[in-house]
Amino acid sequence: MRILIVKLSSLGDVVHTLPALTDAAKAIPGLRADWAVEPGFAAIPARHPAVDRVIPLPLRRLRGQPLHQRNWRDALQGRRALRAQRYGLIIDAQGLYKSALISGVGSGPRAGFSRDSAREPLVALSYHHRIEVAPTMHAIERVRRLFADALGYARPTGPADYGLDQDPQGDRRRLVFLHGTTWASKHYPDPAWAALIALAEADGYRVALPWGNADEKARAEALAHGSRRSEVLPAMSLAALMDVLAAAGGLITVDSGLGHLACALGRPVVGIYGATDSRLTGLQGSRGVNLQAQSLCSPCRQRLCRHLTGPGAGTPACYTTLPPEAIWSRFKAQMNEGN
Repeated sequence: MRILIVKLSSLGDVVHTLPALTDAAKAIPGLRADWAVEPGFAAIPARHPAVDRVIPLPLRRLRGQPLHQRNWRDALQGRRALRAQRYGLIIDAQGLYKSALISGVGSGPRAGFSRDSAREPLVALSYHHRIEVAPTMHAIERVRRLFADALGYARPTGPADYGLDQDPQGDRRRLVFLHGTTWASKHYPDPAWAALIALAEADGYRVALPWGNADEKARAEALAHGSRRSEVLPAMSLAALMDVLAAAGGLITVDSGLGHLACALGRPVVGIYGATDSRLTGLQGSRGVNLQAQSLCSPCRQRLCRHLTGPGAGTPACYTTLPPEAIWSRFKAQMNEGN
């Protein structure tokens, strides 16, 4: 059986879909998949052993630069790729209008979340099979349930298996601190990051700091400037960064897609959660652990914090319950587990 998976973005959402495909491949002998995704995230499904073909669809570029000829050329090429194969089932794992539109371009019956389960409810009208999944479930378990019910195998109960290579050779004294994220309320304070770097260096570790935009690069450079052994990584592709993450001795992350990717790669990871709810979007993996802020306002699920404190009143109050010393102590214990 061949299926088409439509999960376009974001990075964390793409990672969250990998265990569902692993479940399906184990349950249905011979199952193969194509995957429609934004070009920037194509490196992730490309590494899953059940994926034969990744179909890049540059919807973000097309929306941002609608008059750019290359964007239209790439979009039309993606449309031809979607139409080239008849699928046993097309699974819209995103539940948005744009993903439902892409699902409709493909050839084959379509399955997706029901009206009460989808993020944009009216998309359910476009599916042949509508799957009811509780919105209070963790994102990974929601997609696993969607695949199981759509493809007709028993709902999985075991731990998530991302299907990615998890045993690379690397420098276990080199850590990666993932400081970049989207919401302002999810940012762990810069002074706290600096304290974590100092704790790591005092214990003989080196820290690598990746970045994805100008603001993140500036933060990384400022943190590295005040340390002895940390380094700012150069600009690199997602595929190259995946190799860096997979080879790291361990990672500390805010709520970000890269944190979920590191967890999927089997590395020891500690996730810092303040504004967002680790019960819904926390790390899931054999070596991932979530630290949720212990304050009355957490998780607020707000992009901007309403309870700022500290010097200049710029620190979300919830992060005062997650001091660097406590995070570092839990991180060292996490790295020792399984060694």
